[in-house]
Amino acid sequence: MSQIAAPVEMMNALVLYGLGDMRHTRVPRPAVAPGQVLIHVKFCGVCGSDIPRVFSKGTYRFPTICGHEFAGIIEKTAPDVKEFATGDRVAVFPLLWCGKCAACEQGRYVQCANYDYFGSRRDGGFAQYVAVPIHNLLRVPAEVSLEEAAMIEPAAVALHALKQAGRILVGRPVAIYGAGSIGLMVAQWARVMGAAPILLFDIVEQKLALARQMGFVHAYSSRREDSTPDIDSLTAGAGVDVAVDAAGSPAALLQAMASVRRNGCVVLLGNPAGDLHLPAALWSQLMRREVTLAGVWNSEYSIAGNSDDWHATLAAMADGRINLRTLITHRVPLEQAPAAFQMMRDNLEFHTKVLIQP
Repeated sequence: MSQIAAPVEMMNALVLYGLGDMRHTRVPRPAVAPGQVLIHVKFCGVCGSDIPRVFSKGTYRFPTICGHEFAGIIEKTAPDVKEFATGDRVAVFPLLWCGKCAACEQGRYVQCANYDYFGSRRDGGFAQYVAVPIHNLLRVPAEVSLEEAAMIEPAAVALHALKQAGRILVGRPVAIYGAGSIGLMVAQWARVMGAAPILLFDIVEQKLALARQMGFVHAYSSRREDSTPDIDSLTAGAGVDVAVDAAGSPAALLQAMASVRRNGCVVLLGNPAGDLHLPAALWSQLMRREVTLAGVWNSEYSIAGNSDDWHATLAAMADGRINLRTLITHRVPLEQAPAAFQMMRDNLEFHTKVLIQP
């Protein structure tokens, strides 16, 4: 006697079928494999990298459900999972490491040679449900809301950016080029680390106004070509110890390079928006000043209890040392997300952090 197949459970999702072709639709709900839990996604942040991913660069395959900054509540656990239970509030480290390469053997998952990734290489958090391995889960304490927990990923990247500079910042000047959500997260971490003064530069006055509202009084327009006079006046002409390019624009990176002092560090954080032409005179100055260039791609995460960016970020959020809620400008239902992406691409409204609510 033939058996009747169980009906396929469906869910709502934001599916990218091709460049610029993003649709709110119904798709099968993911099954839970051994060692996994099913998360009911409550919030998923839109990363700056998601805009070119949707409209120009694409993902590794189509169709894809994007979104890698997400948090939610465990809906279901695999039978072998004992560490987590239904109802637990969790955030997700979106990189899935192979566990076999040299970097993984050292616990440096961010440098895994054969990694997978939620939201670009596999379906991510712009959906009602995502199946996630338990090793990628971080419990969210009661002091942290789930909308804040959805921003742990970019906040951990911001922390990693300053750690890449490799120096003590207490009482030392730091300049941040780009006062979007990631730049303002870097600024908060710089304040936690004791940096002073902290200078922020952007071309959008509303972002600078938000920075000042958050207590960063040295927030300046970088519409003019040269930001050096502001830095010179605050550093006695020496320049900053660390300059962070959080914008990804060639102009911002050139300003960051010009602002750093001898033996200082320029941190490359923003996703590049174009090719960089490096003037010979500035190139020469970087050499003479023996400036360090430090790249940032992601953040450090540990399942072995080591000190890492994710657990440090969660602790700082829980005790109020960093405040991410102030950065949220939009909370968008899943069905309105395609319009929100158009708004962000075309800068139709002021925005810093946009959260999608599946």
